[in-house]
Amino acid sequence: MEDSRRISHLLRISTDEEPAVESEPFSAQVTISLSVNGNEEHFHGDARTTVLDLLREVFGLTGTKKGCNRGECGACTLLVDGARVNACMMLAASADGRVVTTIEGLATGDELHPVQQAFIDHDAFQCGFCTAGQIMSAVGCIREGRTTSDEEIREWMSGNICRCSAYPQIAAAVAAAAKETV
Repeated sequence: MEDSRRISHLLRISTDEEPAVESEPFSAQVTISLSVNGNEEHFHGDARTTVLDLLREVFGLTGTKKGCNRGECGACTLLVDGARVNACMMLAASADGRVVTTIEGLATGDELHPVQQAFIDHDAFQCGFCTAGQIMSAVGCIREGRTTSDEEIREWMSGNICRCSAYPQIAAAVAAAAKETV
């Protein structure tokens, strides 16, 4: 019993005392420069910032959607140096000196990109939440030459989830856009 009173007393003392040293939370900062949709951009801030949060919260480019925020749904797909990337999984510091293309950067003036037009022509979306990621992934697939068959398109687009199940229309849109851009 004496031991339990002693422990109880020690616990009270330790909780009543102020901490000897106040520690600051981790706050590493980074400074980066990158090209976003043809515009040179700069960022100085938290090293833990993702490309997705940088685009949406700092640069105001909200076309890239935040879905799962863990690289599983593909709603945040964009192109970095022409390659498909889940923006929620890439730290902004990794984009330093890179070229980032978002859905906002595809159209030329008033003219839609061929993939954007194909998605409209083939009704390849319903609710629209996944559409930006689907389109950016499709652009990447076409550039990679991954559109020789319906099966290949479905395989290489499989990282993008459409909860509305517009997959047949999406595959048709990608195939049509691939023919137009060749």
